[in-house]
Amino acid sequence: MKRYLLFVFLLLLTCVVQAQKKKVNNFNSSDNQETSDSSRKSLRTKKKEKEKPPITDYKIISASNDTTFVDTTLTIQKDYQFDYLRQDTFELLPVNNVGQSYTSLAKRVEYPHTLPLFGARARHFNYMEVEDINYYHVPTPLTELYFKTTFEQGQQLDAFFTVNTSPNLNLSIAYKGMRSLGKYQHALSSSGNFRSTASYSTPNKRYSLKAHFVAQDLMNEENGGLSEDGLAQYLNSGEFIGQEDEFNDRGAIEVNFEDAENTLLGKRFYLDHQIQLSNMSDSVAATFRIGHRMDLTDKSYEFIQTSPNTIFGESYVTSGVRDKVAFESFSNQLYGDLSLRGIGNLLVKTEIVNYNYGYNTLLTKINASGDAIMIPNRIKGDAVIAGGAYQSDFGKFNLFADVETIVSGDFDGYMYRAGMRFDITPNDVMELVGAKEEVAPNYNFLLYQSDYVNYNWFNAFENTATDEVVFKLKSAKTLDIIAGYRKISNYTYFGSEEDGFVKPFQSAAPIEVMMIKASKNIVVGKFGLDNTILYQNVEQDEEIYKVPDFVTRNTLYYQDHWFKKALFLQTGVTFKYFTSFQADAYDPVLAEFYVQNQQEIGGFPQFDIFFNAKVRQTRIFFKFENIGEAFSQNNEFSTPGYPTRDAVLRFGIVWNFFL
Repeated sequence: MKRYLLFVFLLLLTCVVQAQKKKVNNFNSSDNQETSDSSRKSLRTKKKEKEKPPITDYKIISASNDTTFVDTTLTIQKDYQFDYLRQDTFELLPVNNVGQSYTSLAKRVEYPHTLPLFGARARHFNYMEVEDINYYHVPTPLTELYFKTTFEQGQQLDAFFTVNTSPNLNLSIAYKGMRSLGKYQHALSSSGNFRSTASYSTPNKRYSLKAHFVAQDLMNEENGGLSEDGLAQYLNSGEFIGQEDEFNDRGAIEVNFEDAENTLLGKRFYLDHQIQLSNMSDSVAATFRIGHRMDLTDKSYEFIQTSPNTIFGESYVTSGVRDKVAFESFSNQLYGDLSLRGIGNLLVKTEIVNYNYGYNTLLTKINASGDAIMIPNRIKGDAVIAGGAYQSDFGKFNLFADVETIVSGDFDGYMYRAGMRFDITPNDVMELVGAKEEVAPNYNFLLYQSDYVNYNWFNAFENTATDEVVFKLKSAKTLDIIAGYRKISNYTYFGSEEDGFVKPFQSAAPIEVMMIKASKNIVVGKFGLDNTILYQNVEQDEEIYKVPDFVTRNTLYYQDHWFKKALFLQTGVTFKYFTSFQADAYDPVLAEFYVQNQQEIGGFPQFDIFFNAKVRQTRIFFKFENIGEAFSQNNEFSTPGYPTRDAVLRFGIVWNFFL
């Protein structure tokens, strides 16, 4: 990753140096006086500056071909999105160090899929999937630099550059790197996300191509959370009462171990290209395209520990725990896209996926009854997936549908989604979506091997079925509302047995989840009040799907132009609160969260004070996070055994260069 970062910096430096060069007229000393006077006169004549392209010409194109443009404004949403994930984390609670993981205040919904997903989902918050990669079209070279401080000996950086070498070819390259030592012992977090993209179309637009390559590594040192003495030191209780000054240095607090780390690695090459075989015209009412998508993904997850720890039970080894699982997937999809005037777009697709998940060793495990159980080392095979999609506009209505089903292979499953969008006004949009999915649980629920005896299993779980209805309203005049109902059958989760060790489970009882989320930004003059509230209700026979009932965030802020509009200032305070609940605990061996019934978190307010500014295309951010903890003893947790962040002042910038 370091060589990728070095390449990005050299590329950006070259562009900046080129941007600083000025044209200088050359004069020959042998020229006559008339020529010299004419030259000096031309120097006094101010050259007409070339007109700059409008910001709307700097286009961002998503994987699904939705197009937006670069936004350099400073809004309250930009403040929410100025974080490690570079997105609004309203439904997430970060663990104490940057890049560790997040407690989900609302369960994360994965992108639609029909085959199992790779495990270690607690490491995937910052992992970029196909749907997270954007493509670009720009009239001039564009650079964006993101920087933000972290906790002790580190920083965050996201450097991005894109250029159209011709009107039909765009290239981009980016690297997002982070390193943070953390406040607690053995909590280093380090990650790198390298991305490069290319998009091309022929001058007549008959052939088009999108491609990207990403290489990602996400590493975390693991300490197992606070030990029993560490909990007493953190809470200023037991024999450590009155010693809070000593343990205000979080590095002095004891943790369970200091010799483990886990790492998620991933590489992907993706290609989507299509050719148009017919043109729609006055005499021809149809356009037909054929296309091909290819996805080659290589991922691995590894947990290493110098000495086994009894927290995880017995071990097959006396030193050098090393669990590594690899996953390879190669998919090829062919599709035909027919566009009919007055009817819409109809797409038919078929896909062949080759998958290979597993380990390099076979394992025989003796169960509690004394029987030998064979744990295989691989889940591999081929799957054939067929499907289709439909989209059409009828006035202010937009109808869409998408369906996929596995027609051949060892796995079975399907996914379909259909909905309607209604543009009430240009600023008011309503959407209703229904979806149904049946898919096998993630690979690490089905097969796992470890040097720890209790972390070995091979399961034949049923498919998890999900039915969902979601209503969305985006209105500038009233509220932004998202309301949803979800029913889950055969819910698969990690939980702890009576002996306290973690293993996968599947519930036969259905789970019903109802949620409603409303947000409104009220602006009066130079003051604003931004409010977001989430309500969730879960109906279940077993207490295994745990989320807080209420989550709220309220921001009171002031914004105005200063210094003859040379600077735009934004300052205010953000309040966040969620009701207490038994949050899932974190398991460092699996890099997964598991259900627990011993400890509640939440029920405490969090306050952030921020001072933001915008000068030209530069946005500057100062934030005093969790300021309330600066005036009282912090005794809260972000997940069982892992404290929340203390009060800290952080700084950062986002800087756009339009060359």
